[in-house]
Amino acid sequence: MIILPIPISANRYWRNFRGRMVVSAEARAYKEEAAWIAKAAGAQIIAGDVSITLRVYRAAKRGDLDNAIKILLDSMQGVLYTDDSQIVRIVAERFDDKKNPRVEVEAHAILAAKAQTERRTQNADMLQDAGDGAYTV
Repeated sequence: MIILPIPISANRYWRNFRGRMVVSAEARAYKEEAAWIAKAAGAQIIAGDVSITLRVYRAAKRGDLDNAIKILLDSMQGVLYTDDSQIVRIVAERFDDKKNPRVEVEAHAILAAKAQTERRTQNADMLQDAGDGAYTV
């Protein structure tokens, strides 16, 4: 598990520079700090499909979980995975911890998409329609 600081607000992530939207200096600094912390914790790039678990412990009852997800995933690109297109599963939870705000990040390699599809098909075949819209095993 990697423990990171709470990311910056999504409102401060982008800036308009000469008519173009660019990542702010504050966002670049957060991404660099998060990458350094993750590498110091022994993070290595995962090849193939990736599952990410994020637990956000915020200091105050403000800040949307969905805004934090984008920033956190961007900060781990090139650290836990080569490209965020490798992420096929995200589990994210938000908690309050006034005394120790943080983000706990876990990343795992998962089965190839083809194997998952085959497993889902097998599971679906095991279900039988009870006739009332409910399925039983």
